[in-house]
Amino acid sequence: MDAGTGAGAGAVTDAGARAVAVVVPEAATGLVAQASPEPAREPEPALDPEPAPGPDPAPKHTTPEPTPHPDRAHVTALSGGTGGAHALAPLVDTVMDALARGARRRGGPIAPGRPGEVAATVSEVFGGPAAVTGAEALDRLTELLAHGSADPADASCAAHLHCPPLAVAVAADLAVSALNPSQDSWDQAPAATALETLLLQELAGLVGYEPEQAAGVLTSGGTESNLMGLMLARDRILGAASGRQIELTGVPGVPGAGTDHAPRPRILASAAAHFSVQRAAALLGLGEDAVLPVPVDHHLRMDTEALADVLDGCAGRGELPVAVVATAGTTDTGAIDPLRACAALAAEHGAWLHVDAAYGGGALLSDRLAPLLDGLGLADSVSLDWHKLGWQPAAAGVFLVRRSETYASLARRAVYLNPADDEEAGYPSLLGLSLRTTRRADAFKIAVTLRTLGREGLGRLVDACRDLAVAGARAVADHPRLELHSEPVLTAFLFRYLPERPSDTADAPADTAEAQREYDARCDAVNAALRRRLLREGSAVVGRTELPGEGPGRVRLKLTLLNPHTTAAEVERLLHAVVAAGRAEEEAR
Repeated sequence: MDAGTGAGAGAVTDAGARAVAVVVPEAATGLVAQASPEPAREPEPALDPEPAPGPDPAPKHTTPEPTPHPDRAHVTALSGGTGGAHALAPLVDTVMDALARGARRRGGPIAPGRPGEVAATVSEVFGGPAAVTGAEALDRLTELLAHGSADPADASCAAHLHCPPLAVAVAADLAVSALNPSQDSWDQAPAATALETLLLQELAGLVGYEPEQAAGVLTSGGTESNLMGLMLARDRILGAASGRQIELTGVPGVPGAGTDHAPRPRILASAAAHFSVQRAAALLGLGEDAVLPVPVDHHLRMDTEALADVLDGCAGRGELPVAVVATAGTTDTGAIDPLRACAALAAEHGAWLHVDAAYGGGALLSDRLAPLLDGLGLADSVSLDWHKLGWQPAAAGVFLVRRSETYASLARRAVYLNPADDEEAGYPSLLGLSLRTTRRADAFKIAVTLRTLGREGLGRLVDACRDLAVAGARAVADHPRLELHSEPVLTAFLFRYLPERPSDTADAPADTAEAQREYDARCDAVNAALRRRLLREGSAVVGRTELPGEGPGRVRLKLTLLNPHTTAAEVERLLHAVVAAGRAEEEAR
């Protein structure tokens, strides 16, 4: 089944038909000479809503009506119970006021200053002799946090997969924080347990799985999801090869041939895969050296011919390929590995296919971009992160497996959480689906967002960010002092500032390989320094990375555009700021 075309995808699309419309500024789709985006318009409901019921009469034991500013009684009150909302309301007002003050003081993407200066400011308010205490702490520390945070909603804050969350998702998350359900047993989270189950079925269909056959869980993000995928791969593939129950007996003969001369387990991932693959191998007792890097092309996509060669090499050395990790949306360029080819090669060699779609999974929301993930439904397991291209407050990771029976090694029974007789009586448990015990109801904010905007509404946001990236890449390509690495696949692209070359004089270095090497080293130093200059000035937050390989000339700057309300003109201004910082660094040398 093709990704984004399954039954679950239809369910999400139907939700969009009932959802409110999302207005994306037209300026986000091309280069325009506009100083700033127009204020966001209030969304209009697609259908006339039913009149809201009147409020329930307040019970006699509720707390007093909220006061304009929180006093000691309010700050020691609880957020739950029938009076919790009344106790919470003035504190939320305090937070909103402090957030606004802090943002005004910051006045940009990040507050100017060096790390030591920021630390001194925090220490003064939090730990110094005049540290804030008592009821004032919430107000002052919130203002401090807002002033000292990088703001991903600012058009010049575009370094990382760090999205500005939707207000509706943040509001939903507040409800979860107030109620504090925990997903490790039904009796702590009755409604949230049912909601997470339904949400995961819908997302499984969106991926291309059969919802009734799949299984999954909400995670803290791609790192945890990748660990889970590789753990299940280890248990299933290595277990079948050794005849052992790996989660009970441990990994035999690692590294290399052990006492029973077991074949060495191997994990294959591209040279551009996320570092969490190596971390997972270490945690799973396989060792980071068990991960074999597969070469990538210029666009940082896995080379499937090279993958076939590495798999054949494993067979020739008597090694066991436990898993192939394909990436759908690399951190730096958004590159998507050839998923169908990876699936075929993994199946041929009896390996588990895990797809890290933490970033690229957001493409499933877009009719235009979903075909990029063709073959995703063939993976044995998938990582998704809705706190990247899904506009959710962290954490909002999702882990899914195509067949629920492959989850067996994670099953756990704790008599105080999921006794067998409770489950037999119809009380479900999510305990055996997660690496964690206590776990927030992170599914709620995703569910609210899906039902509010629908797949179509979220897809428009994805498309707007993709259009921004295309426009930004075009502006880079047109600028004589900037060099584009490759066209954007999703919403990110790499580039670098080009310092002036030595003038054409008698004492200038000859046009040799050594001269090019010196120039590349200078490029690396200037690009790294200009990024720090922008941070120090509070002008911009731009990413920095390095291309695979050896030697100088690999440092690149990165823009990751995740704010659908940013305009192309603002992206151009950000690029001009990069150029100005580059020239300043050249003059300072």
